[in-house]
Amino acid sequence: MEQLVKEEWEKFSGLLSKLSGYTEAIGLLHWDLRTGAPRKGVETRSNTIGLISGEIFRLQTSTEMGEFTQFFSRPEVMNQLSDVQNKIVKDCRKEYERSQSIPAKSYEEYSVLTAHAQTIWEEAKESGDFNSFAPYLSKIVAFTQEFIDHWGVKDSRYDTLLDMYEPDLTVEKLDDIFGRLRSRLVPLVEAISASPNKPDKEFLAQVFPKEQQEKFGLFILGQMGFDFEAGRLDESVHPFATGLNPGDVRITTNYLPDNVTSAVFSSLHEGGHALYEQNISKELVGTPLAQGASMGIHESQSRLWENMIGRSRAFWHRYYGDLQQHFPEQLAGVEVEDFYRAINSVANSFIRIEADELTYNLHIIIRYEIEKLIFNEGLEVNDLPGVWNAKYQEYLGITPPSNALGVLQDVHWSGGDFGYFASYSLGNMYAAQILNTLRQELPEFEDLIAAGNLLPIKDWLTEKIYRYGQSLTPSQIIEQVTGEPLNPDYLADYLEAKYTELYQL
Repeated sequence: MEQLVKEEWEKFSGLLSKLSGYTEAIGLLHWDLRTGAPRKGVETRSNTIGLISGEIFRLQTSTEMGEFTQFFSRPEVMNQLSDVQNKIVKDCRKEYERSQSIPAKSYEEYSVLTAHAQTIWEEAKESGDFNSFAPYLSKIVAFTQEFIDHWGVKDSRYDTLLDMYEPDLTVEKLDDIFGRLRSRLVPLVEAISASPNKPDKEFLAQVFPKEQQEKFGLFILGQMGFDFEAGRLDESVHPFATGLNPGDVRITTNYLPDNVTSAVFSSLHEGGHALYEQNISKELVGTPLAQGASMGIHESQSRLWENMIGRSRAFWHRYYGDLQQHFPEQLAGVEVEDFYRAINSVANSFIRIEADELTYNLHIIIRYEIEKLIFNEGLEVNDLPGVWNAKYQEYLGITPPSNALGVLQDVHWSGGDFGYFASYSLGNMYAAQILNTLRQELPEFEDLIAAGNLLPIKDWLTEKIYRYGQSLTPSQIIEQVTGEPLNPDYLADYLEAKYTELYQL
């Protein structure tokens, strides 16, 4: 029996390796589409992506895959497998059962559609023309609704989508978590609004040359421990990270001449994603486990580096001098404390990725509620701009002046990533809880940042989180690292402490 299991696992590994290779090819094609592929080649490229996606789908739903997962799920066989091997089988079986329920033709058409739609979205965002994007989005929603029917509805249709990005997450759980967080953050936002201690941000309203922004971003990535022999930084309309394998992790940012902090913090954010991908154990390469534990855990790392490290006072006491060297005219006479207060100011804003730490979660709740309306209540795509604007007025007291600053600002829906947005707020919560443990186990945490010695922090995160990839579940990760389940109070405590001091409440 032992020899049979070994032989079958070698065959199974060959199938997984083929799937991994196709998946990497898809990732590379998508990266190319979003970083400068010629416009006239988009349609053909989208069809190519559809063809390869179809091959992946056929392998995932093949008789061979079904037989392997059935064999390795037998109790007497499972006992001979390692924990990692059993996790691989479990994930493959879940994907097999999910994918097998979808008609292959529908999946291939959907893959072509989403590849093409991302380019249409980029053009629509630039012009602010929602009507040009709406037909594509309507088709994506229709396909997603069809897939939900095939997958099977959980407690609600939207639960089925949430589970894809954060296993076992439900509307019921998320409503409770968001409710607890909202009850503590809303009074804090109100107190800040009433505070006379407003930071001066006028010095940020200048032109900061793109070339210098790029140089500073590359410098900061190097300080974080980003391996440039295993990754690269490029430019795109919407910042993103693509982990092809731990030796090839590509990130992008978007440079705005009149907003230097946008590229700085998106580089830190995507850099956090990249550190995760670059430091996954090489033993997991070629398997479905060579990725983050979940999107929430992945976002915890991008938000930890972007905000809890990157917006800290200690970070800018070390790196503000470097920023001044890149922009000597723009930052002449601006003290580090003034800069720190400016980048942490709280203000209701239109753009999610430029929002402060405090109001950011309200941006996520808006998207979460809209997606619930789409999939649980049947909200029509053509009604999205109006609902979006109404939600922004309700939650933030502002109405976007254009669709580019409103419903068209995010890339996610063009790729069919419904259910993803909640991961950002979950990431904030995971990050705050992880930060609490990090400070306990590395008492010199603040001193390390102030000295520009960020590598011990990266090494701690690698040891505790990164190396495991998806071999552990999100709940296993957070409980193993912190000793308790997810608790949103850590995020509320962190934000209350930071902003009470900053605004002298």
